Amino acid sequence: MDIRELHNFLQENSHNATQEFKRLFHGRGGLYDGFKHLTIDSIDTILSVALYFEELNEEELLMMLREFCKLSKYKTLVVQRRYLQGSPSEVLVGEIPEEVYTIEDGIKIKLNLLSNKNSGYFPDMKNGRKFVKENAKGKSVLNLFSYSCTFSVSAMMGGAKKVSNIDMSKGALSLGRTNHQINKIDTRDVSFHPYNILKSFSRIKKEGPYDLIIIDPPTFQRGSFEATKDYRKLIMKLPQIASDNCILLACLNSPDLNEDFIKNLIRELAPSFEFSHRLQNVQEFASEDESRSLKNLIFMRDKHEV
Repeated sequence: MDIRELHNFLQENSHNATQEFKRLFHGRGGLYDGFKHLTIDSIDTILSVALYFEELNEEELLMMLREFCKLSKYKTLVVQRRYLQGSPSEVLVGEIPEEVYTIEDGIKIKLNLLSNKNSGYFPDMKNGRKFVKENAKGKSVLNLFSYSCTFSVSAMMGGAKKVSNIDMSKGALSLGRTNHQINKIDTRDVSFHPYNILKSFSRIKKEGPYDLIIIDPPTFQRGSFEATKDYRKLIMKLPQIASDNCILLACLNSPDLNEDFIKNLIRELAPSFEFSHRLQNVQEFASEDESRSLKNLIFMRDKHEV
């Protein structure tokens, strides 16, 4: 694929884009030679671009995107260079509104497109949130590594009895409260705890048992979580905090670990949970190797069979 072909691809893929978030181009999936460093997202009239490593064609690419904005509905072009220290973002066309939101399946989510980290929203987890919304009714939900609490919003909109959000970052939890407020969700049955999950099990256990547990950790976060060693510690605790018929959504976004990594931990450490299925990934995030892509695994507990 060359620059002109990319332009035509964007033109075709954006004609029906709305305020709802849409991944227009997913080079990170490895399906497009020459653009594996690039993702392009549509958020209403904003075109949000991420560059993951430096390429010689960067200036030509950005020139094309500027021209694309002029000839389309997009009023703003923001680019994040993730290959630079601090992952700085730059507005190349227009300006970023003071408040930026996207819509996902009727849920409103606040974004920070100038953040040097993440925007507050992980769009590839859309099918995970849909699953939670469809299975949360009447349930007590535990949302581990909750970040901006979008799983919690989905659970409450799906009729959850209560949700406990756990994340070390007070800033992320504050954004999580905002996401509940803008969706007009009563938070009397929603808690926000700035706990170190691996060191706060006794406090987490007090609000259990839980009927639906979501584990969505970072692959690696220095001083906080490392999937290869710390996922095991979480799975060991599951039987003590889960209700008899608990549903588990276990997420893993490491390209170096396949789904058997979690399945084997469950089989060894929480055998009352049985693997049900893996959620299909969002179509726009297709990868040349699905075994290395996002893994959302569903397990069902039947304590009486163990």
